[in-house]
Amino acid sequence: MTDRPNYITPTGYAALKAEYDALFGDERPRLVETIAWAAGNGDRSENGDYIYGRKRLREIDRRLGWLSRRMKAAKVIDPAQQPDRSRIWFGASVEIADEDDNRRTLTLVGDDEADAGRGRIGWNAPLSRALRGAATGDLRKVALPAGEREYEVMAISYPEKG
Repeated sequence: MTDRPNYITPTGYAALKAEYDALFGDERPRLVETIAWAAGNGDRSENGDYIYGRKRLREIDRRLGWLSRRMKAAKVIDPAQQPDRSRIWFGASVEIADEDDNRRTLTLVGDDEADAGRGRIGWNAPLSRALRGAATGDLRKVALPAGEREYEVMAISYPEKG
């Protein structure tokens, strides 16, 4: 693990917890039952239910361990409670424009809840790091795999309180 805090929104934390609960409380017990049934059928070396079940159980246990560590390290931050709404901080929705005036809206969220296709970028992504602390009208350069780009912050918004 890194020494960086694992910032996450309340919604993102709830999603991690829901996945953990579903795996631990539902899928894993059913799988253990199937493995026990398959083990009772005799020769385990050619028993597909047993072999697949053990493999899937290892995957579930590995995922449960990862989820547990991420939830333990999580620092839940509600973007609606952000005191300085004039600058870009965790949870901000930001409209940016590049040199060609191509505009897009991004939301800075926890790394575990990032989804670039939906405009949600992780807090530690290069673009997110470049935008941190910027105000409307600021220009920020960011090194991307395709080369360095400059973006102008057009608008900043946060979820409403309450």
